[in-house]
Amino acid sequence: MKEDYYEILGIDKNATAAEIKKAYRKKALKYHPDKNPGDKEAEAMFKKAAEAYEVLSNPEKKQRYDQYGHAAFDGAGGFGGGSMNMDDIFSQFGDIFGSAFGGGGFSGFGGFGGGGRARVKGSNLRIRVRLTLEEIANGVEKKVKVRRKVQSEGVTYKTCSTCNGIGQVTRVTNTILGRMQTATTCNTCGGAGEVMDNRPSGADAQGLKVEEETVSIKIPAGVVEGMQLKVGGKGNEAPGKHGVPGDLLVAIEEQEHPTLKREGDNLHYDLYVSIAEAVLGTSKEIDTVTGKVRIKLEEGIQSGKILRLKGKGIPSINGYGQGDLLVHINVWTPKALNKEQREFFEKMIGDENFTPNPEKSDKSFFEKVKDMFS
Repeated sequence: MKEDYYEILGIDKNATAAEIKKAYRKKALKYHPDKNPGDKEAEAMFKKAAEAYEVLSNPEKKQRYDQYGHAAFDGAGGFGGGSMNMDDIFSQFGDIFGSAFGGGGFSGFGGFGGGGRARVKGSNLRIRVRLTLEEIANGVEKKVKVRRKVQSEGVTYKTCSTCNGIGQVTRVTNTILGRMQTATTCNTCGGAGEVMDNRPSGADAQGLKVEEETVSIKIPAGVVEGMQLKVGGKGNEAPGKHGVPGDLLVAIEEQEHPTLKREGDNLHYDLYVSIAEAVLGTSKEIDTVTGKVRIKLEEGIQSGKILRLKGKGIPSINGYGQGDLLVHINVWTPKALNKEQREFFEKMIGDENFTPNPEKSDKSFFEKVKDMFS
């Protein structure tokens, strides 16, 4: 049994035309194929919403539906008959949600231009780019070589004789309710409104050939492993004079740094010091993503202490400030001593200066871990 059209859009039978349109746009944006790639359930809901809107937005059809329900359209074909496709949806209702998706484009179909002709979009290309932590922290421009399909020189196109350049074919069906007219994508030209007239040597069946191109990619600071950036128009070109090229999708891969470990926007650095340095205090040079800096360690610094260098981490990809660099102090205990060194430490056993006496401000290991995750 088919779902009620009013329930699909989440409105009641007294809804105005403006409320029906608003409800459909909300559903269309939520389940739009570009927002839910590969999600069959979302695609089905997208079609259901379009079917409901096609009926309820038409006063005559709405009146018949209110009176007879789904039986009013049994065998009628088109949207009311449940046989709509993506081309029908975008050609008839693309203006309702087009602005939210750069013109209403749907992967593989494209947006619709004047007269219903489809703007065929070329396929997307995907690459991976490896970045150092320094490049991630500062942002970088990368130049990569991409092999993409482009239109061959000398290829020409002519108007499709099947649809006369419209990109759609109209069918009229006689039903018990009268003559019903539906428009579907032209099978000959795929909705482009044109077919190839002259195919140059070396071109494929669509008039395309593969060429290598150097593409410049501006990568902002703060990107993370697995993030995907889009370079518009640098994918494969589409056949035809009115086609638009696909996009180049860039997946970010983060190289491991030899001394710095990333945790979100913060960085961690393990600094090892000798017992003598910990007792007497010292200064040490450490790595940061902007170069080396020297930090001062106070006398009697304890192993496990964490020094925070504000603003020395990774910038937020959303522009909300910058992370910190956390320096973890590790006092290195020698594993082998000579006679003189051993005698010295034997004398210090029992000395009050060498007897552990943590202050209240000295947090335990578990408290430090708790602070790190809070």
